[in-house]
Amino acid sequence: MIVTKFIFYTVLGWKISGSFDKTIDKSIIIGGPHTSWHDFYISVLARRLLKKEIHFIAKKELFKWPFGLYFKWMGGTPLDRTPGQNKVEAIAEIFQKKNVFHLALSPEGTRNKVEKWKTGFYFIAKTANVPIVPVVFNYGTKTFEVKPPFFLTDNFENDLKILKQNYRNVYGKVRSNS
Repeated sequence: MIVTKFIFYTVLGWKISGSFDKTIDKSIIIGGPHTSWHDFYISVLARRLLKKEIHFIAKKELFKWPFGLYFKWMGGTPLDRTPGQNKVEAIAEIFQKKNVFHLALSPEGTRNKVEKWKTGFYFIAKTANVPIVPVVFNYGTKTFEVKPPFFLTDNFENDLKILKQNYRNVYGKVRSNS
């Protein structure tokens, strides 16, 4: 932990704002703006400092020997991405099978600039009946911000509007992609 603190706070100059609600066992964590591969190691360091088990999904082929052990250790869960399957239902089923599962996703779905967020994260949260926790990579202030959990309503448009407010006036590592 000492090395993690040294790297995150001293070498990289980042800080953490907020914390994860320890009473919530399952959630979708949306991290953004996701503009660079640097977001990955910032997240890994922050989750260690926050002592939070955070998961990801990836195609099942990545979980074969020898890398499969590493990906599982890092919080990965394999997903069958065969065409024709309902991915929202498949991921919601993962939530049902686990006692604790906090799935990190990028609402942009890419590191490139987008005009509209992908909506899969929303429908996964709705189907799995879990809250969404916004996490902000604020490269302008070098702050990893954990926002309060948001519990979805039945108003899709309004829910997205509220979630997007967490990322207003925030720039990612690649500012032009924010």
